[in-house]
Amino acid sequence: MINIQRFTFNDLQVNTYLLWDETKECVIIDAACYTENEQKELVNFINSKDLKPVKIVNTHNHVDHILGNPFIKNQYDIPLYANRKGDLFIRMAQSSGTIFGLEVKETVQPDHSLEEGETLSFGNSGLKVFYTPGHADGSICLYASDEKFLIAGDVLFAGGIGRTDLPTGDFDTLAETITQKLYTLDNEVRVLPGHGPETTIGEEKKYNPFITHS
Repeated sequence: MINIQRFTFNDLQVNTYLLWDETKECVIIDAACYTENEQKELVNFINSKDLKPVKIVNTHNHVDHILGNPFIKNQYDIPLYANRKGDLFIRMAQSSGTIFGLEVKETVQPDHSLEEGETLSFGNSGLKVFYTPGHADGSICLYASDEKFLIAGDVLFAGGIGRTDLPTGDFDTLAETITQKLYTLDNEVRVLPGHGPETTIGEEKKYNPFITHS
């Protein structure tokens, strides 16, 4: 069984997810911890549960989602997984951070690229990788079929969708991604987004004002 702990980090309120199972191996998804206090909060929780971090994962490489990668790398010496089509945003991180008042001193390049249809494994568990462009090139979602939850990054929110006015964003592409890959999942699947509260596929299919689907 996969356990989930959500943290909300930095001024842009990114949801960082910590996932682990009975083996105590865990993955850190969208390590957005920016301040020293945020970093301590994450580490203290990991220590309190006696967890063993084995992978860092980014749903996409926008600056607000990657701020904690250098700290996590230095703290645990574990590999970073992200789709390599998003490397552009790592190169842009310092200039993008300045726009939002975030100082980016260091970035980390992915060690492995996650591709459509692959399985991200940890402990006895696995998450299926969906390639989900439209908000940003290199964007992925992670699906747990047994537990019926989706780590959605900035693709789909409760009552919203990812911005499409940023570099490589495109509304038509995002709409196709959501309707063909996410809205085909069961209605009861929990959606754990990159910002804001969780929702379900069924709720968004019915009520999302941007992209509904009967």
